[in-house]
Amino acid sequence: MSDFTSALYLGLHHSSRSLRPWVQLTAGKPAALGSSSGAEAVASQLAALLGCQRATLAPSTLHLFWDLFTILAGERIVIYMDTGVYAIVRWGVERAAARGTPVRTFRHHDPDALRHQLKRGAQRGLRPVVVADGLCPACGGPAPIASYLEQVRSYGGYLILDDTQALGILGHRPELNAPYGKGGGGSLRWSHVHSPDVVIGSSLAKGFGVPVAVLAGSERMVRRFEQASATRTHCSPPSNAVIHAADHALFVNEQQGDRLRLRLWSLVSRFQNGMAKAGLSTHGGDFPVQTWEPSPDINPVEVHEALLQRGLMTVLHPARHGFQAQISFLITALHRVQDIDHATEALRLVTQRGASPEFPWEKHYEKSIQL
Repeated sequence: MSDFTSALYLGLHHSSRSLRPWVQLTAGKPAALGSSSGAEAVASQLAALLGCQRATLAPSTLHLFWDLFTILAGERIVIYMDTGVYAIVRWGVERAAARGTPVRTFRHHDPDALRHQLKRGAQRGLRPVVVADGLCPACGGPAPIASYLEQVRSYGGYLILDDTQALGILGHRPELNAPYGKGGGGSLRWSHVHSPDVVIGSSLAKGFGVPVAVLAGSERMVRRFEQASATRTHCSPPSNAVIHAADHALFVNEQQGDRLRLRLWSLVSRFQNGMAKAGLSTHGGDFPVQTWEPSPDINPVEVHEALLQRGLMTVLHPARHGFQAQISFLITALHRVQDIDHATEALRLVTQRGASPEFPWEKHYEKSIQL
């Protein structure tokens, strides 16, 4: 079975044998009463990687954005949200809205639409908070961070980015041998942006394969978050096992990350070329989430089932808001060339043969590997 449903883009697995040992999972007290030295060291490494002054860890982005927007809601702010932001960020924004904070939306990756909204709200005397994903997995494009920041800075506001998809993938100085850039520091590194007015919230569960989140930004903002965070008072902090896994991920990234990113990019390119040869196309740019949108005469649910019968696990996005269902292939550095060719050829056969389950794919696949 070829699995195209995992978002462990760099293929990092953290077995217990690969990690430094720990005496106990947790100290039994919340982070507000003191974090471990291991957590502080990992947070410091992440701040340097992201290009921020300071960072702190949280159990998840749900904890992080729940707190962050609650804290900001204590000011006289108005939130401007890119319509493409991820669901967990929206939940944080909705919490602020429930406390009376006005929320506006603007078109996805459209600086002009944001400019128009900011001008309309400037007379109200509220500090703007612009919210976006650093990298959109749907379209595969990075947000126009520099433009967003320039606009919000002129009104004395903040730019908040969910950089979960970009962390570990995008980096600084993209070139021929490093199409995603180097280092894996995320969207700020990719965009050459350094500013105390930017706040980064990101999970390490995608590129780095660790279920923990990081908040990074200016010294003042991160300290304010740590002092006012409700989840740091009422919830358990990241376990020592998770902290050691994050430390391991950062070590692997430093030693092998650029090589893994180059391999990932080459597999994504091979997938796109295979789709083109099959007369098919996906959207997602060069990002490892490649999404195929079928024509109206093809039933994507039947295609998804037919691919599963041929040994391919893919992500089926249900139809919603008038859009047809879609199928995504999540590519990781662990995929083999055979897996990529299997996927594109299977989709070609399924769409051309009406998703017939009688096609002897197993024998065809074994033959293709031998060749």
